[in-house]
Amino acid sequence: MILSSQPIERSKSLQEQTYQALRSSIMSGDLASGDRLVETQLAQKLQVSRTPIREALRQLQQEGLVTAEVNGGLRVTVITVTDAAQLYDCRLALEQVSVAGACENASELQLQTLEKFVVQAEKLTQRETSELNNFQLLDLDYQFHHLIAESSGNKWLVSLLDQVFDKMMLLRIQTMRQNPKVLEIRIEHQEIFAAIAQRNIPMATEKMKNHLISSKLRVVEEVKNLGIDDDR
Repeated sequence: MILSSQPIERSKSLQEQTYQALRSSIMSGDLASGDRLVETQLAQKLQVSRTPIREALRQLQQEGLVTAEVNGGLRVTVITVTDAAQLYDCRLALEQVSVAGACENASELQLQTLEKFVVQAEKLTQRETSELNNFQLLDLDYQFHHLIAESSGNKWLVSLLDQVFDKMMLLRIQTMRQNPKVLEIRIEHQEIFAAIAQRNIPMATEKMKNHLISSKLRVVEEVKNLGIDDDR
């Protein structure tokens, strides 16, 4: 388990900062899927009492980022094969609505930002593979899809997708460490952006659907290769 031992700042409530510190460690992969979360150890690392740790873990458990074991212990959530498939099914339903809305409502600034994400991904894929590049690509993938949702103008859609994206981040980190090439976004994102820029709803919807189906097949296969079954 890796967790920064730097004390957290006290400007916000202690519980909120403890929650943010733990959540950031999970979403960055410093606390990896399956890692045990022991209150005393976490309290020592963050130099706080066990009370804010306990409250933060309870909140993370409600968000599905932390899972309780039969014996009462807690671990960072592990995404199984079934979880992975179902997460992508949710994305397929929600993001076809998202991209259609973006075609109708995206501002010129939002289109420019989407194009910037596509260009940045292109540059990163031309570099030598490294863990830093992989995590930058992962972040670009999230920003691209999240901005499409925001561009739709549907705040409820954004809220629903945020819940899915958190679990997707766990899934991506879980699989990318084994196979960095599982994140293939460059060409597919280019095609999605081009369709949105043309305000072509049928094409954008089809491109998004194909992108997510291809990604689902790659990622689910990778989870199978990791030997993560649904009995965990």
